[in-house]
Amino acid sequence: MSMTATAPLTVPRPLATPTDLTAEGVGQITVALNALSADSVALFLKTKNYHWHLSGPHFRDYHLMFDEQAAELLASVDVLTERVRRLGGTTLRSTSHVLSLQRVKDDDDDFVTAQDMLARLLTENQAMAAHQRDAHEICDQQRDYASASLLEDFIDATERRTWFLFEAMQSNADK
Repeated sequence: MSMTATAPLTVPRPLATPTDLTAEGVGQITVALNALSADSVALFLKTKNYHWHLSGPHFRDYHLMFDEQAAELLASVDVLTERVRRLGGTTLRSTSHVLSLQRVKDDDDDFVTAQDMLARLLTENQAMAAHQRDAHEICDQQRDYASASLLEDFIDATERRTWFLFEAMQSNADK
């Protein structure tokens, strides 16, 4: 789903936090950050799914890594959504709202090998970094440097997750 395809939710007057950013800018930033929040929720669940359904010789290492990565993703949701609220936008309200915005591919397979889990999470994190960069560009264009700064930290964290997943895959590639 495109970040520009979904309009921000109507903001009830009591929630319309004042800002010096334009209404159009707040709308664009809200769309971008809400999509990232939805992606974080979806990737959190996908990562926990793998954490819960993992099997194989690297169980302990991957189990712990997936748990750490899931916790990081879940923590990012609160930061992103509170940023939207500070700007006067409204944010995620339900699981159906998350579903309508997420770009993360659901995984309902009965069994996924550990190697495929790593590969799928790697792909999702790479896509997330690209979406974070797109959102950063929108924030820069709208002069929302605080959101851009937060996104820089999230891009770094996403690249770190990608690196760890890539390196974990290398232990199996040598065989």
